[in-house]
Amino acid sequence: MPAAQQERPPTAGPQRALAPDLARGGMLLLIVIANTPWFLWGSPHGPGSSHPSDGSVLDRIVQGFTVIAVDMRVYPMFAFLFGYGMVQFSRSREVRGFAERPIRRMLRQRHWVMVGIGLLHAALLWFGDVIGTYGLAGLLLVWIFFRRRTRTLKVWIAILVGLGVVGTAFSLVGGWFVATSGAAIPQAGGYSDAVAVNAITSYPASVLARVVSWLPLTATGVMTTVIPILVAWVWGRSRVLDEPGQHLHRLRLTAAIGVPVGWLGAVPSLLVHFEVLPRASDYWWAFSGLQGLTGMACGIGYVSVFALVAHRIGSRGEPGRVARVLEAVGQNSMTCYLGQSLLVAPLFAAWGLGLGAWMGSAATFLIAILVWVVWAVVASLLARSGRRGPAERFLRHLTYAGVARP
Repeated sequence: MPAAQQERPPTAGPQRALAPDLARGGMLLLIVIANTPWFLWGSPHGPGSSHPSDGSVLDRIVQGFTVIAVDMRVYPMFAFLFGYGMVQFSRSREVRGFAERPIRRMLRQRHWVMVGIGLLHAALLWFGDVIGTYGLAGLLLVWIFFRRRTRTLKVWIAILVGLGVVGTAFSLVGGWFVATSGAAIPQAGGYSDAVAVNAITSYPASVLARVVSWLPLTATGVMTTVIPILVAWVWGRSRVLDEPGQHLHRLRLTAAIGVPVGWLGAVPSLLVHFEVLPRASDYWWAFSGLQGLTGMACGIGYVSVFALVAHRIGSRGEPGRVARVLEAVGQNSMTCYLGQSLLVAPLFAAWGLGLGAWMGSAATFLIAILVWVVWAVVASLLARSGRRGPAERFLRHLTYAGVARP
């Protein structure tokens, strides 16, 4: 065992960093804002957006904000923080005296449990669950990349980003060809088919529909997590979020580039949604790659912004009330994530109260914020009592199952 690990008693662990929890707390607010439009099943939807294609001026403002700043931006942020947490988990167990093999076993068990939680979450409430996606991604990426050299990770990041740029370029060229040639391409239902899952009035029938929708989303969603997770591992090894004051240049540069690139990259999708571009419904798919690729940059940029805020808070002393609430939500992120669906799905789905039949985007946006506030209160009460959420305790219990403590 390295001497640096022997200096600490086996039960000691590194002090929990503020930046990751702060980012997770803010991320949960963006996630509920991103998820709730999928429940507006009573409104017409275009093929290229989860948002209704109608609404008041206020509704349209909310839709525009969400397309630019939230859609396909927050889940790369989630993936990054999940990947960073893997590095923190591994490092803290090394400090406590665990060997390499038990650590890998715990990570494997942890990720299998996440896949199971994701499947159950999808079956019961929300087909767009990503816990299972990240669990599956963790199983694959830890097996392939986790102990590779940092230089190897950087090479693969560059390769994957390059492939993403090439794929995005081909997609844009294809969309341009359709737009200029007038070629007719048969279109699938797009986002409107997914929204229709929440319009099923029978709860037992909706369970099967959600699982059928979740399975391909989980399999394909793994591909969108690879780049953020690998970047998070590189940052985690340098302790960027644990010690933001030592990496201010990297954080400022990432925030200054990532966030504007993400917002600008969403403009074409916004124009498609508002039907500003002619015949946009024929080639909406052409901008999906651009939306996703720039969304990864935006998500990591958001993380950098929260890290800079955490550094500013740390330099001033103890976190204030708002920071403490965000931190509490971040420490109980899985409980709050699942809890959001526990409130949103019965309110909006056709098998529940059915608010999605007539609710507009602006009112839904407000309800999403209120849902986050409810779970922020719960998380704050848990933090005051020194307890973790039930999902975190359950995951921790099964992570350590059968693993001998050093």
